[in-house]
Amino acid sequence: MTPRDTTVPAGERIEDVDVSVEMQGSFLEYAYSVIYSRALPDARDGLKPVQRRILYQMSEMGLRPERGHVKSARVTGEVMGKLHPHGDAPIYDALVRLAQDFTMRLPLIDGHGNFGSLDDGPAAPRYTEARLAPASLAMVEGLDEDVVDFVPNYDSQLMQPAVLPAAFPNLLVNGASGIAVGMATNMAPHNLIEVVGAARHLLENPDATLDDLMAFVPGPDLPTGGTIMGLEGVRDAYATGRGSFKTRAKVSVEPITARKSGLVVTELPYLVGPEKVIEKIKDGVQSKKLSGISDVTDLTDRNHGLRLVIEIKTGFDPLAVLEQLYRYTPLEDGFAINNVALVDGNPQTLGLRELLRVYLDHRIAVVTRRSRYRLDRRRERLHLVEGLLVAILDIDEVIQVIRSSDDSEAARSRLMQVFDLSELQAEYILELRLRRLTRFSRIELEAERDKLQAEIAELEAILADPARVRALVGDELEEVADRFGTPRRTLLTEAKPSIATGRGKKAPVLEIADTPCLVALSTTGRAVRIDRQRDAAEAPARKARRSKHDAVASVVSTTSRSQIGAVTNKGRLVRFSPVDLPVVPENSAQLGAGVRIADYLGITDKKERVLALVTLDAEKPIALGTRQGVVKRVSLAVLPNKNEFEVIALKPGDEVVGAAQGAETDELVFVSSDAQLLHFPATAVRPQGITAGGMAGINLGAKATVIAFASVAPEEALVATVSTSSIALPGTDAGRAKVSEFSEFPGKGRATGGVRAHSFLKGEDQLSLAWVGRGPALAVGTDGAARTLPEAGARRDASGTPLENALGSIGSPLPL
Repeated sequence: MTPRDTTVPAGERIEDVDVSVEMQGSFLEYAYSVIYSRALPDARDGLKPVQRRILYQMSEMGLRPERGHVKSARVTGEVMGKLHPHGDAPIYDALVRLAQDFTMRLPLIDGHGNFGSLDDGPAAPRYTEARLAPASLAMVEGLDEDVVDFVPNYDSQLMQPAVLPAAFPNLLVNGASGIAVGMATNMAPHNLIEVVGAARHLLENPDATLDDLMAFVPGPDLPTGGTIMGLEGVRDAYATGRGSFKTRAKVSVEPITARKSGLVVTELPYLVGPEKVIEKIKDGVQSKKLSGISDVTDLTDRNHGLRLVIEIKTGFDPLAVLEQLYRYTPLEDGFAINNVALVDGNPQTLGLRELLRVYLDHRIAVVTRRSRYRLDRRRERLHLVEGLLVAILDIDEVIQVIRSSDDSEAARSRLMQVFDLSELQAEYILELRLRRLTRFSRIELEAERDKLQAEIAELEAILADPARVRALVGDELEEVADRFGTPRRTLLTEAKPSIATGRGKKAPVLEIADTPCLVALSTTGRAVRIDRQRDAAEAPARKARRSKHDAVASVVSTTSRSQIGAVTNKGRLVRFSPVDLPVVPENSAQLGAGVRIADYLGITDKKERVLALVTLDAEKPIALGTRQGVVKRVSLAVLPNKNEFEVIALKPGDEVVGAAQGAETDELVFVSSDAQLLHFPATAVRPQGITAGGMAGINLGAKATVIAFASVAPEEALVATVSTSSIALPGTDAGRAKVSEFSEFPGKGRATGGVRAHSFLKGEDQLSLAWVGRGPALAVGTDGAARTLPEAGARRDASGTPLENALGSIGSPLPL
């Protein structure tokens, strides 16, 4: 074997090194570079180097808020070429983040164009524009007053600030995130007003405890709002720098349609986008983890903000479905706090008190350096002003000295000797323009001298007293909070977050239970479901709390998932389930909180009205009365397999005016427009099938029509009538009303003319309204407000009492 030639060529040097030692040293150098120069923010201004360089370079470019936007590509290029020796992509990504109001609690860049969303990235830098936001001016304010140290850029040709003055605690306000080598940081945003309050308290009370500071900063304030569940993890983070918390979306239960309710999401957890939520919901529905959801729609837009609509299937409890969504989707999300930041170039994990302390020390140093700089500049200016005043007082001699000098050097020396001036003062006088040599210039200079002397005295007093420096820092913080502070967006609660259902844990019931309930229809056409309380002992108290505003046209006792029917004036019966009707407590039921029954049933014909609610019990026929005096009792023994069908064959021009489902012992009652009332036993009308047309109920006079029909128990019924003139415009004549006992009216046979129910006075010729039902009678005005009726007990043929306002309807109270 030929030996290897180890001769080293001329001009080259080869050294043997240990690979492990070289790798260790190179890796540590790389790790330190990433930690210090790229990934972690400085605890003083809360910025990473790339963010600091972007704000500084934009300030140098003059991109102030009052000026126009420039292309983001231009900003990126300037930063990359002058300060940041890395690619344009990370620079633009950092610029975009500084402009996103859903990422930053107080955005530092005002972006114009597509700067992305939580689900999509931004447009290319050639398509977007940027300028500094107003808050950025507070970050860079004072850079020209030697408030911070400047360091060379990457090629030592330019200078850049090592840290920004930062007039507000940016690290706490906007948070931070970054991954370095062997460590990471993840800090939550906070409310500027709260953070400034805590900083000022710590400034005035250096020994303040964490509890004292948390009285000002109770928890994070996320840009996207939401609700933080439980504050134990937040307190841990404030104490040790590490902790976690759960955030829930802001969700409300709203009616999507009259028959469907849904969950409307208007705020999401921090950094969670609607598309991610939709994807997780669809995956959960497909994998059977989620049930009760029929559709998910994203209605988010620029005008109304986030709006994610989750439709709930019929028969499911929206709140139970929402609890499942919290468990299995990002509608509830966690945030792990890891407060790692650079302090004097070293990464440290900081609690709330330490973060505020580092920032306040920085601001004290900034204000001190600024005050010292301003003091030096004012002393320099005062020195020049005093020299000018000397020159103006002896201007003739000054001119003579200058004219008699051979050159400017000689003139400067002679001025210094003759008038006892410094070199700077003499040089300044030599450069003085003749137009300054006026009486007004002297007055102005004397005023400027006095002002400078006062400012110098003030600055010397500030620098001589650390308490005044701290007070100045506090006042400036308060001013920034007043300018840029906004109300809190995130709600803080001590409630516990959701826990996913595990093995051995029973899953919650999502479907609405089939419990006893009342379904009530008001005289104004609104329906509600009232869950029944089982304790009969509370009935008197419930009756005492009954609202007089709830005039009921019809009420049925059923269960929440049963099928019931609605009878309309067109002679139709519409099946429906009350499971999705609005639920009101039995002890405070208000029909005004209900849904319009026509909308709930999908009735689009404005001339069709729901008259009554009925059960589909075959043993309880439905009694119907029509405008032309026809009566019918409908047998429900055989019903078509349809959701909608006719229950009476109406003649042309006829319509149903009343429907009821009473007992065999009830009386069927007609009231006509000419004030005739006829009642006869329900047994006088045999039940018929749904296709029959009924039989004669009441004989009507010329031009008279039926205005009311009812099926009532005689012993508890009242009769209310309202008389008006037929020539009066609707709503202009309130009329006269009376309420009589039903026993006042003798019964007659079916198909007869009835008895007088109201006596007309002069000018009256018709009944505009009539009602027969269980008392007390409750009246509602044409505007939906409650109205008062006369006391019951009037004679059946009395003329009634004048009303103050026109009535729209009369009904019974809720049977609670």
